[in-house]
Parts: sequence; C-alpha cells; structure tokens
Amino acid sequence: MRFSPKTIGAASAVITVVIWTSFIVIARATADPSRGVTLTPFDIALLRILGAGSVLLPWGVWLVRSGTARGWLGVSPLPWRTTVLTGFFGGLLYALLAYAGFVYAPAAHASVLMPGSLPLWTALLAALILHDRITPARALGLAFIVAGDLLVGGASLLKAFEGGVVWKGDLLFMSAAFCWSVYSVLARKFALDAVRATIAITTFAFITYVPAYALLVASGAVQSRLGVVPVGDVVFQLLFQGVGSVVISGITFTQMIRSFGPVRSTMITALVPGLSALGAVVFLGEPLSVALFGGLALVTVGILFGVRAAAAGAPVKIASGGHSALGTAGKRSN
Repeated sequence: MRFSPKTIGAASAVITVVIWTSFIVIARATADPSRGVTLTPFDIALLRILGAGSVLLPWGVWLVRSGTARGWLGVSPLPWRTTVLTGFFGGLLYALLAYAGFVYAPAAHASVLMPGSLPLWTALLAALILHDRITPARALGLAFIVAGDLLVGGASLLKAFEGGVVWKGDLLFMSAAFCWSVYSVLARKFALDAVRATIAITTFAFITYVPAYALLVASGAVQSRLGVVPVGDVVFQLLFQGVGSVVISGITFTQMIRSFGPVRSTMITALVPGLSALGAVVFLGEPLSVALFGGLALVTVGILFGVRAAAAGAPVKIASGGHSALGTAGKRSN
C-alpha cells in the first residue's frame, strides 16, 4: 500500500509531536527520585546511547565501507573534528544535562524551559557565529520567550533561599537547550546531512561515554541502578530513549520538514510545550501553577510569533533541535 505525500507528512508530524512530548513526561517519571527505585541520569544516558547506537553505528559502518562517506574510526561518516565538536554538545552533554534536570525539577518546567529556550539560544548563537540578523519582529518573539522562562525559572530561584532544589533542574534544562543549540548551529555551519550528523554524534557519545560509565561504576564513583530495576523497564528505555527519541523522531522530523516546510513544521512542534505540561499534570500528578501556566503561554506565543515573523520576511535558517538527535540545522527554523 502506497500513501500520499500529505498522509506521510501528517503521520510524521503526529509521531514527532508524540515522541517529543512523551520524552519529557517519561524522562521525569524515570529519573524522579520521589517515585522509589528509579534509574539515575547516568543510567538513562547510557541506555539512550546504547539504544541509538544499536541502529546507527552499523549504519555508519555501512556508509563508510560502501565508500559513500569518508569516515572516522570506520564508524562516523564525518571527519574527526566535526564528530567531536557536534558529538560533545549534541550527543553527550545534552543528554546528561537534560536527564539530570529531571531529578530536581518537574516535567512541566522542562516543558517550558527546554523547547522554549531553544529558539532563544539558537538565535543568539547564530547571530554570533553565523552572523544571522535578528529582526525586530523576531526580537519581540524572543522577548516573550525570555519573559516566560523568567516567570518559571525565576520563581524557582527565589525558593532556593528557602532550601528548594527545583532551580537546579531549571538551570540544567536551560543548559541542555543551550548545548542542543550549539549543536544545531554547528550542524548548519558545517552543512551537515541529518542522518550522518546523528550517526556521528552517537558515535562520539558511544566511544567516550560507555567506557567512562563502566569505569566510574566499577570504581564506585557512580552508582548504577540498572541491576535493581525490572528488566522490562531497562528494555523500554533502550527502545524509547535510544531508538524512539533519537532515531525514529529524527527521521519523522526530517520527513515533516520535507512535507510542510520549516516554518509550518515549527508551528506544529510548538504544540510540544503545552502538551507535555498537560501530560505532566495528567500522568504524573504535577500541579499547574499560575506562574507555570503564564510562562507556558508566553513561551508558546514567543515561538509562534517568531515563526510568523520568519514566514512574513526572509527565511530564517536557524536550527533549533528538539528531543531527537536527527536535526539538520540548515533545514529548520524556530
């Protein structure tokens, strides 16, 4: 059975939004220490890398051996310098910071601060590194995003004086968004192909993190809970965090770009903050405070305003990632 391009595009959009939304809710449920015996951020990052690597590393070897790519170490289809730079920010640091954030802060905060901060960091980095121009209209959209982030994160920072820890998660979420934005801008700077970039960053994460994780666990410096959680949970994280969040959503996002274009696609993914915040309320029992709701509204308005400004003027060639690792910077615009 053959489907029309419109049907394929619509299905890709639904899959992308569902996975990106689920990523936030599932990661919080997995890392939240108040829920009993849960995986550590180091454990989840390992399963993400192993899951993605099980698909992408053989793919990389095939690309190199077939002669369609000049590889590094016979696995990464990109040169070593590009692999290291993009892999450090997009493959390793992003995952560790994001998962660590879920230990301290609720999923609803991640809903605002991670996808909400991406357009902000990416616009600033693109202006600095790629000399992209920030128009007044886009600047207004970014101002809405900053206001939303401050409304959510500022409240957590104020509670730090009372001994609260949520602010740590908020800072980690924004740092994770910053790392993904660095990767996105570098991917555009180097004009990277989506699939090859993802194979490269997974290669770097695999060869650096897996041995380091094993060494730290063996020495007792890091505690692993992989042996005490049910096997089904471990397999689920391998499949969802690795294959789903990295591979499948990356492919569907790329297909969505081809079907709807970058501007309309970004408007579709702007649903993620609201849906994931709602999911946190429904599935995790998290409260939706007035400040959080206001921050969510401001961030969503800022994203949509920026997208409409881009559609009305010159195309904005800024990548602003998501929760997958298959973003091609030259093909996205937030």
